[in-house]
Amino acid sequence: MAASGTVAPEILWAQRSSDDEPEKNVIMLTINVPNLPAPPATKFDLTSTGFEFHAKVGDASKGIEAKEYAFKLDFFGEIDVENSKQSLTSKSLYAVLRKKEAKLEYWPRLTKDKVRLHNVKTDFDKWVDEDEQDGDAEDLAGMGGMGGMPGGLDPSMMGMGGAGGGGMGGMPGGMDLQSMLASMGGGAGGMPDFGAGSDSDDEGDDVEGADNDAQSAPLDQAGDAAAKAKDVESVD
Repeated sequence: MAASGTVAPEILWAQRSSDDEPEKNVIMLTINVPNLPAPPATKFDLTSTGFEFHAKVGDASKGIEAKEYAFKLDFFGEIDVENSKQSLTSKSLYAVLRKKEAKLEYWPRLTKDKVRLHNVKTDFDKWVDEDEQDGDAEDLAGMGGMGGMPGGLDPSMMGMGGAGGGGMGGMPGGMDLQSMLASMGGGAGGMPDFGAGSDSDDEGDDVEGADNDAQSAPLDQAGDAAAKAKDVESVD
């Protein structure tokens, strides 16, 4: 729920479930806000039962309109705050929230109450069906490198030099959110192998060369026949 006079940010979510692997029993939450500033201008207060998000955006010198974002949400189930992780970029806040109850069944929804929130949507890039999780282990492989920030955000782990910073706290080599999502697979698949077309191009050149040779053969034979005919005329 957004506070009066504020804007509700877009929130995308997906989940995984497991009854014996806690690191795979998670909610994946993305809060999209353009030009997100570093803390304390951006706040994400996480509890076991929900979260509160607040951010003040705006920079007149850069032509960025001033806006205030706020949203509060109660979870369907409880979250293990200590083992949940968060990272912030200038475009979004991404959180991997550990479900407290280990079970194979998915949560039927993100929210405690069965209400429709216009700004809360399924993240189809990360979503997999409950019965297809076993073949999706790679999607969670990249999450272990995220900086752990239980509760409120820790500015020292943001990897941001202000609102324009794109790094993520705890990510190796300054990897940004897009790089991490690419390494996770995220339902969109890996990057295509652009080098795969080179062999096909070479094969095409070979075929074209063979066609040229085949076309030139009849011409050579026609030339030989004409020469022989000329020789016969000369003898006569």
